[in-house]
Amino acid sequence: MAFSNRVVIGGYLTSKWAPWHASSRPSVGQPKNVLHCHQRSSDPLLSTTMSNDLKSKFMQVYDQLKSELIHDPAFAFDDVSRQWVDKMIDYIVPGGKMTRGLSVVDSYQLLKREELTDDEAFLLQAYYLLYDDIMDGSHYRRGQPCWFRLPEVGMIAVNDGVLLRSHVTRILKKHFQAKAYYVHLLDLFNEAEFQTVSGQMIDVITTLVGEKGLSNYSLSLNRRIIQYKCSYYSFYLPVACALLMIGENLEDHVQVKDILVEMGIYYQVQDDYFDTFGDPKVVGKIGTDIEDCKCSWLIAKALELANEEQKKILNENYGRKDLDKVAKVKELYHTLNLQGAYEDYEKSTHEELITSIEAHPSKALRAVLKSFLEKIYKRQK
Repeated sequence: MAFSNRVVIGGYLTSKWAPWHASSRPSVGQPKNVLHCHQRSSDPLLSTTMSNDLKSKFMQVYDQLKSELIHDPAFAFDDVSRQWVDKMIDYIVPGGKMTRGLSVVDSYQLLKREELTDDEAFLLQAYYLLYDDIMDGSHYRRGQPCWFRLPEVGMIAVNDGVLLRSHVTRILKKHFQAKAYYVHLLDLFNEAEFQTVSGQMIDVITTLVGEKGLSNYSLSLNRRIIQYKCSYYSFYLPVACALLMIGENLEDHVQVKDILVEMGIYYQVQDDYFDTFGDPKVVGKIGTDIEDCKCSWLIAKALELANEEQKKILNENYGRKDLDKVAKVKELYHTLNLQGAYEDYEKSTHEELITSIEAHPSKALRAVLKSFLEKIYKRQK
């Protein structure tokens, strides 16, 4: 099937949960005009706003990939299993800002300075979030109950996560095996997965230790968790995919990787801030970092600023699933003016990133990095 030779991997896609009926499944026919990047109204190296038309066509790619999974000839799906997978994918994968997936498209277009054709598009991501929700005991994701929280799902979600991950490998093999960069693309994904699950391990272990006391919590530990758990797959992976597709050697772009890792850390610090100070209606979930005893940027910064009496309050109340104790932690956050500390962090980080980006010798890569930064700077969700 001559469908796609470029990859949009890691998609936060947008659509509603399709009805759980066989009639709702997309046709398996070859898609037409799957993905064209929008025309830019000014210099293509400066304008990076994704159009609604691009997002709509991006969803066509999602529909095709879902269809490939539930009609995969390697497994004899019956109606029940096909409907389960159909429902699961529509529930978990769509939703959010499409940041990771669209960033591959945007990066490729900026680097190659031309539009993507019908043969240049694709997806990854949801299973990281599925497992993260299970391990954290989360209740909501993107404004709806977490998949594993549905009564008919429960721990079946663990196998669903494995299924999603295995499908990524099948996508890569089916559509990219003939490409010169195929092996490098596989290595990149394997490395991204290793980094991410290792970061998740540090996060979980840190939480278990933190429940006994917060003495080890620090900004450096928070940074280490974020670097592995978030930065690599959320920020470096999309750009690295685009670089491979235009024939670049990733070892020649260590500076780009370092900047993107820093950007990913900034992105997760934003999420840590939203967890406590964000509006759940805007963010799409109710924050539980305090109850879950997470080594978030907020608690690490609070411990850095607190006096001994305030540290005692944090140790007595942080990581407790008690509304009164959570309220005491939040009250102390306000007393320590963590909102102001966050604003200072955001301003200084943005300035440092801009300086690093401007120092890069490649105009095209500067445009890619600025595109990423523009998408996340002062975001509200």
